[in-house]
Amino acid sequence: MSSTMVIRQPQPVMVAQDSNEWGSGICDCCQDVPECCFAFWCCPCFACRTTKAYGECLCLPLLEIFGGTIPPITMSMRVSMRQRYGIKGSMCRDCVYATCCTSCTWCQMSREMKRRNYQVVLVSAKNT
Repeated sequence: MSSTMVIRQPQPVMVAQDSNEWGSGICDCCQDVPECCFAFWCCPCFACRTTKAYGECLCLPLLEIFGGTIPPITMSMRVSMRQRYGIKGSMCRDCVYATCCTSCTWCQMSREMKRRNYQVVLVSAKNT
């Protein structure tokens, strides 16, 4: 007579993060202090890194030096992110945030990408 032991492995749980709202407010820098310090002290570098992580050209934010009063790349990235993730909002609000709170806007977009970039890692057991 042989005995069999059955072990149940925990199943991965994935929480749906398909909200139509931003995961954090425009001024919620305390949620990720190192990132916000980086954005405050070197916004062009932070914007380039965030843009690359979003899947766009690394140097795209550097084109903002030709933009004038309204930062076109910041606004375009925010609009694109809203559309990609289905976040409600308006171009008017995107324009105000991009113009008046550029660093905070980039921080919010970075936090949103981290929040929505969930990955499920499955660890398989070895058969012996």
